[in-house]
Amino acid sequence: MEFAELIKTPRVDGVVLRRPFLPTVEGTLCLTGHHLILSSRQDNTEELWLLHANIDAIEKRFVGSLGTIIVKCKDLRVIQLDIPGMEECLNIASSIEVLSTLDSVSLMYPLFYRPMFQVIEDGWKSFLPEDAFKDLESMTEEWRLSDVNKDYSVCSSYPPLVAVPKDVDDDTLRKAAAFRHGGRFPVLSYYHKKNGMVMMRSGQPLTGTNGRRCKEDEKLINATLRAGKRGYIIDTRTVSVAQQAKARGGGFESEANYPQWRRIHKAIERSSILQESLIKLVEACNDQSHSMDRWLSKLEASNWQTHVKEILTSACLAAQCIDREGASVLVHGTEGTDSTLQVTSLAQIILDPACRTIQGFQALVEREWLQAGHPFQQRCSQSAYSNSKPRCEAPVFLLFLDCVWQILRQFPCSFQFSQHFLVLLFEHTYASQFGTFMGNSASERSKLNLSQKTVSLWSWVNRPQEVERLSNPLYEANCLVIWPSVAPQSLLLWEGVFLRWKRSSRCLDEAYDEMVHIIQYNKELQNKVNNLRRQLAQLETEEPLLQTP
Repeated sequence: MEFAELIKTPRVDGVVLRRPFLPTVEGTLCLTGHHLILSSRQDNTEELWLLHANIDAIEKRFVGSLGTIIVKCKDLRVIQLDIPGMEECLNIASSIEVLSTLDSVSLMYPLFYRPMFQVIEDGWKSFLPEDAFKDLESMTEEWRLSDVNKDYSVCSSYPPLVAVPKDVDDDTLRKAAAFRHGGRFPVLSYYHKKNGMVMMRSGQPLTGTNGRRCKEDEKLINATLRAGKRGYIIDTRTVSVAQQAKARGGGFESEANYPQWRRIHKAIERSSILQESLIKLVEACNDQSHSMDRWLSKLEASNWQTHVKEILTSACLAAQCIDREGASVLVHGTEGTDSTLQVTSLAQIILDPACRTIQGFQALVEREWLQAGHPFQQRCSQSAYSNSKPRCEAPVFLLFLDCVWQILRQFPCSFQFSQHFLVLLFEHTYASQFGTFMGNSASERSKLNLSQKTVSLWSWVNRPQEVERLSNPLYEANCLVIWPSVAPQSLLLWEGVFLRWKRSSRCLDEAYDEMVHIIQYNKELQNKVNNLRRQLAQLETEEPLLQTP
């Protein structure tokens, strides 16, 4: 299929563009296979280049022969296009609707994108499991890298290489995989260098109503325990949901079969509820007609902050078990691809200072989300404005980023990156020129050969000028565990995402620039002080020599 067949009117002159916090622009609107472009001959006006993949929904309005298209984007931006001529407006609108909902992977923009920047570092090779395992090997000899899933036949959502206990052979792993939802047998997520405790993740066990058991699964997770130690299983479902799962062939680990493990249920809502919550939250943020009380009431009714609190509480519990209780942890919900990953990745932010650096955070996203099988393409195909009935969409990763922002705000000097990095990741999960978040698993990305056909987002992020832009000027390396507060008064609405198109950030930007200037000036003064101290020390050593007759 050719893109030209889908574009009824490729160009319209005299179109007026209205955007938040930017002057109105009149110019020529062009539709290409992947972009909506508006350019103007006016001086000092910024062109609009909007990916069709970023368009969540459109609305059409007509006053006489003038048509208006309201474009609602997945990054929560809303722009308005005033188009002269009803036929042109209808043609543009129908073309946008088709081009923004193309399901064919072969037509997606990352496969057509050619970078205008020099690729210094190939992001596809930056965070390989083999490299991460070398770090683990330097700390312990109790684990090995298994290629049991090298052809993705044991578990379609796992990567080809996984870290497992050294004493457990591949045959045992295959049998354990048959006992876990989606073949997601327990694998290593994190090793805590301080005390040697570990965090694992998996899918739910397939115990069913008959209480089926699997000796190989029991052997696998018991192999992670030290002599005389107990472990914790954190189930991200309520007790009743876990009980109901038995009727569908799922279930949970019984204490009779896993006596060394204590099961704790820390409920995190399932994906369909989270999508509804995002829609209500964005609706509340866009509604500026109400009083403060009414607005706060709508904000509370969205339950977004409640979900943030639940996820952070579960992550803190996992971190507490590992660091303070000195116990290993297994985390799972049902599939093990959503709430499980929120908990394991946030626990690592709390425990591991390396995850709070720009490179370390990329490695975390790569390891705990992309390689761990979070279905990005399904979850992020629609955002908060779409008129289509949600299928598998859910802001699971956005909630994780929100939780990271909450911790960053509470510990502003402990993160090498600023919120700009988190916002950038949010934007690229929903619409991107890079292939990083395409597909739903490592298996799908491998079949599409994305590492050869597309550019990695990490190739862009790791350029020196971009690292500088995303860096936090307040950063001071902190090797300690950081414990975030989950009290209601400690958790705020993430304005940088949810209100950035509603409230001008000019004052905040000016304050930020002033802060950077003060920090730079402070460094210069500190350097002067150090130089003067060196000169003074030198003079003091020279003075006795001068006094000698």
